Amino acid sequence: MNNKLKGLLAVILLSFLGWYFLLKQSDYTITFKVNAATGTISQGIVEWSATQSKKQNETYSILEKRNFDFIKQQMKKGNEELEYTWDMKSINDSMTKVTIGIKDLNHSFYNRLTAPFISTKFRTEQIEKIKSFKLGLEDHIGDFKIRIDGEGSSKEMYVAYISLKSVLQEKAQTMLEYDPKIIGYLDKNKIKIIGYRPYLEITGWDEDKEIVNFNYCFPIPKDTKYIPDSNVKFKIIPALKGIQATYFGNYRTSDRAWFTLLDYAKKNDIKIENKPLEHFLANPFNGGSELEWETKIIIPFAKK
Repeated sequence: MNNKLKGLLAVILLSFLGWYFLLKQSDYTITFKVNAATGTISQGIVEWSATQSKKQNETYSILEKRNFDFIKQQMKKGNEELEYTWDMKSINDSMTKVTIGIKDLNHSFYNRLTAPFISTKFRTEQIEKIKSFKLGLEDHIGDFKIRIDGEGSSKEMYVAYISLKSVLQEKAQTMLEYDPKIIGYLDKNKIKIIGYRPYLEITGWDEDKEIVNFNYCFPIPKDTKYIPDSNVKFKIIPALKGIQATYFGNYRTSDRAWFTLLDYAKKNDIKIENKPLEHFLANPFNGGSELEWETKIIIPFAKK
């Protein structure tokens, strides 16, 4: 082997070692695939972190978040400090690849020397931890079904509505809290509800803070005379064209269909306005299997 080749190999080796020990973001990486949208997984990470905080006394803080496909968080427990970098990449309409980079801020050099090559305490604990997350996520996914219907449209409707605001995870609970107000108003004023199948109209969605502004709506006859009220208003929801899905499951997690449509739009280069319209076709107070509760969801095309 001549000196030039030896020198080149030395440079390559030193460059690799420099990258591996100084620049590489993680000590150990775990990858898996799951039948869920990137947003569903992102929500799962947030909820899992909250559970870990309660059950394992682990404190999680988000260092960086990008849309619904990237989360970097720090975990602290006693003297232990770890960073988890979650990267979600949609493979197709239903499958997502999840890559988790894990870094021990106090023992990074040792873990890089050992964890990728031999079974260490750090490696075993992290594999079990991520495996537990994946099993919990798969259990959650089993609680609902989503069917992408492709392009669709909604009908124009005249509605009575209340404007509300909540974090994304509590939209259904917020609707239930205000249900007596709007139903009480309609009953008191003898206003007919057409079909008793309400709509939820998203008017604003802060994806970073996961806060939604929305109207909780009930269809009523167009000739209904408005009786002034501090909460309830009347309006026309125009007909919409967009991409549509059918969701079967508890209304609390109907946003899982939103995430599925977002991934579908991104993959198919469809420009949409992130303001879903949900039409609930079942009454949860009637009981029955949640997998039979049907919701039609449409996200409108972006305005040209």
